Amino acid sequence: MQKTARTGTIERKTAETEIAITVNLDGTGAYDISTGIGFLDHMVEQFSKHSLIDVSMKVVGDLHVDQHHTTEDSAIALGQALSDALGDKAGIGRYGSAYSPMDETLARVALDISGRPYCVWNAQFSQEKLGEWDTELIRHWFESIAQSAGITLHIELLYGENNHHICEAIYKGFARAMRTAVEQDQRKAGAIPSTKGQLGG
Repeated sequence: MQKTARTGTIERKTAETEIAITVNLDGTGAYDISTGIGFLDHMVEQFSKHSLIDVSMKVVGDLHVDQHHTTEDSAIALGQALSDALGDKAGIGRYGSAYSPMDETLARVALDISGRPYCVWNAQFSQEKLGEWDTELIRHWFESIAQSAGITLHIELLYGENNHHICEAIYKGFARAMRTAVEQDQRKAGAIPSTKGQLGG
């Protein structure tokens, strides 16, 4: 049964990371993000601001090893929190898509909160780092959140040159697509948006 308050909280502790995340799907885009990776903080802040999903995220990870565990686990936990907040997904729009321009860059993101995780990635970076963040981990972040949230996610860079703009356009497109997908449609009268009567499985 759909929860009245569409909030989700995840606390996740392993030998590699310790994470606490809370989300509110019906928020205003308020955020409080600390992962230890400055550029990742900036991108999750963009996600919150443009999706209007409130996000509190605190991550302490083994950054003395590398950034992989912090990046991956932050996405896993955020996806779990979003899934928790969505409950049985009754009444949601389910689908979302967005074209996201940023100066010379244009990205396209389309998603389905289907319960069937899949990530199609068609984008690339021409430098190894943004700030201190390894750009090879950006794709992995999206693959991890798609898996843990149960989202079918398609990300495509249509064109662009500046690596900062490419990354930010993708995160903003993801945010705007999620905003559309998680919003409740009054015409659905609380029905689960699937002829199966459930999403996933």
